Amino acid sequence: QVQLVESGGDLVQPGGSLRLSCAASGIIVSINGMAWYRQAPGKERELVAVITRGGSTNYADSVKGRFTISRDNAKNAVYLQMNSLRPEDTAVYYCNAEAAVPWRSELLEVWGQGTLVTVSS
Repeated sequence: QVQLVESGGDLVQPGGSLRLSCAASGIIVSINGMAWYRQAPGKERELVAVITRGGSTNYADSVKGRFTISRDNAKNAVYLQMNSLRPEDTAVYYCNAEAAVPWRSELLEVWGQGTLVTVSS
């Protein structure tokens, strides 16, 4: 079994910063793509940022220039540095990973449980 555990969600004022962390545990051969998604109340889950194992990144237009995704392959971890936060960034943020595991040939898609980010004065 593979698990993703997120941390770092909090209440922050507009213009503030937060850093989310996500670490994978379990029997893992390697992790390919890792990503952060978010889901605001009453809205669909949306992709925020994605990073390949080699470090290539892509961002949603709404967070470009404000958020930075990074990863530590040795720790099977991914991070999201969020700056200049806005009320519209309020959402539950989910970590996602594609894991290579010994018991299957296809990559295993894994989701974390989510961490709440609230941006409000």
